Amino acid sequence: MTRWRITVEYDGTGFVGWQRQDNGLSIQEALESAIARFSGETPRVFGAGRTDAGVHALGQVAHFDLARTTTAHTVADALNAHLRPQPVAVLDAAEVGSGFDARLSARERAYRYRILNRRAPLTVERDRAWLVQTPLDAAAMREAASRLVGRHDFSTFRASLCQARSPVKTLDTLEVAREGREIRIEARARSFLHHQMRNIAGTLRLVGEGKWSADDVTAALEARDRSRGGPTAPARGLYLTEVLY
Repeated sequence: MTRWRITVEYDGTGFVGWQRQDNGLSIQEALESAIARFSGETPRVFGAGRTDAGVHALGQVAHFDLARTTTAHTVADALNAHLRPQPVAVLDAAEVGSGFDARLSARERAYRYRILNRRAPLTVERDRAWLVQTPLDAAAMREAASRLVGRHDFSTFRASLCQARSPVKTLDTLEVAREGREIRIEARARSFLHHQMRNIAGTLRLVGEGKWSADDVTAALEARDRSRGGPTAPARGLYLTEVLY
């Protein structure tokens, strides 16, 4: 039995999320079906992060076990052939030891939230970014974001259905940068709470619009109460960009 690690890119539009569910096609199911057609085996695929419906990935990592003897190039090429026409691609594959676990072995995960700050509606980027038409102050958003870096109780930015044992997380970096009409929120941490990035993005939008200050963000964090935070930003602007081991 060989354990394979794959790096996966996908457009989450139209999927119910990473995890297999009864109400529609998931990324996990698409990959498992492709593996079955390629190998004749039915292994379960384990991902580094359970992205929500509509969330994209540029560098999701997953693992699965195969009894069949094959090569890394064959695994990647065969899965890509059987994944068509779904917007899912295996960027690379590698044989790893049996102790590797895509989720448990990860040291850090990186997410990006994209906001397009313009008046005109989105066309090409319609399902790949959040359109905010009111002008945003990226510098103010950057200052507010700095208040969230470090180890905190992130209950204010946690979904009500979050299954994590503890709301305490360490946010290693949280950066805001503008390039033209696009504002990117980049975050790195060992792990994230459910909706944490989307709730942070929704809160930082309030700051960018001048409705909240950086002190308001600090007060919301210290309240440890989801009702004191900003709205949840839409899934379409969020990307899992990298997983480090």
